[in-house]
Amino acid sequence: MPLVEVTLSEGREPAAIRALIHEVHAAVERSLGAPAQSIRVIVREVPRTHWAAGDETLAERDSRGG
Repeated sequence: MPLVEVTLSEGREPAAIRALIHEVHAAVERSLGAPAQSIRVIVREVPRTHWAAGDETLAERDSRGG
């Protein structure tokens, strides 16, 4: 049973997340030949205040316009 986990920062529309799930599922099915019902996709959305790069959170970067 393939399991794919995707972690993103919060802020995307539900339709965009749904499209991502569909595309990831299709890629796994196509590339591995896995049965559709056995494929699992988990999308985790992390608050921008909890995601940092270079000692700056994404929320801090957003607030300074970067």
